[in-house]
Amino acid sequence: MLAAGAIGAVAFWALSAPRLLDEEIIASLGEGSADDGERIFWAGGCASCHARPGAEGAARLELAGGLELVTSFGTFTAPNISQDARDGIGSWSAADFANAMMRGVAPDGSHLYPSFPYTSYARMRPADIGDLYAFLKTLPAVSGEAQEHDLAFPFNIRRGLGLWKQLYLSDQPVIALPPDAPDDVVLGRHLVEGPGHCGECHTPRGFIGGPENDRWLSGAVAAEKGEGVVPNITPGGRVVGTWSEADIANYLETGFTPEFDSVGGSMVDVQQNMARLRPEDRQAIAAYLKTISPHADGFAGTPSSQE
Repeated sequence: MLAAGAIGAVAFWALSAPRLLDEEIIASLGEGSADDGERIFWAGGCASCHARPGAEGAARLELAGGLELVTSFGTFTAPNISQDARDGIGSWSAADFANAMMRGVAPDGSHLYPSFPYTSYARMRPADIGDLYAFLKTLPAVSGEAQEHDLAFPFNIRRGLGLWKQLYLSDQPVIALPPDAPDDVVLGRHLVEGPGHCGECHTPRGFIGGPENDRWLSGAVAAEKGEGVVPNITPGGRVVGTWSEADIANYLETGFTPEFDSVGGSMVDVQQNMARLRPEDRQAIAAYLKTISPHADGFAGTPSSQE
């Protein structure tokens, strides 16, 4: 029994070990362009979680953190990712940043919780990570460390996330496209599945919090407090599924639906971020969403809104 226990402990330790990016990927981060990184910043919705709650205008670029996400696993608090060397990420190297984004590993080697959507960011291009790092370097340093997560056992044991990552962390696209797929659909897949991390909210999750990608973007019960639903945005969705590509692109730019309703709830922040992208980016997102397979609603109950 002791021998079996020892073998099990060694196996757990090996399987749950953090796995870092290889040197080839680190080298491909490049020098980084802050201008291009700003586009990735808004596509990734960085300010939505890491700006102070309620921040507006220029204050949205002061990434002091503090937003609380209350879930069935406990309360996650977005950290300070400003350029403050002590309380933020100002001392991180580009490699540190890339490993956090694409592998969910902090500079000290600990696992990050997937409330930070690295399961999507893992699909980003290394050059995008380099660009985002360059842009973040242009933002102000803000002192003040955000509160720690408040999680119950066993979710407070970070090492166990290594096993979770074995199941759910992959850099492969969710949707396979044919070699002759239109360029806008390919770009849309990159934005939706990678920096835009749309699947983190719009895809159902299993009991240990892993995305059920066989029902990709079919809608889900809202993660925060488990209240409300996030709509189905596949062509099978009861409202969004009826929209044209032009309707979707216009919604992302203006916040208005084809029925002249306006964006609401947590989607307000997302839409405001998407409005900062290039028109061709929003068109590409719409083209991709109209291409993927339709699914029935992936949430229990009836949504009060499809915005």
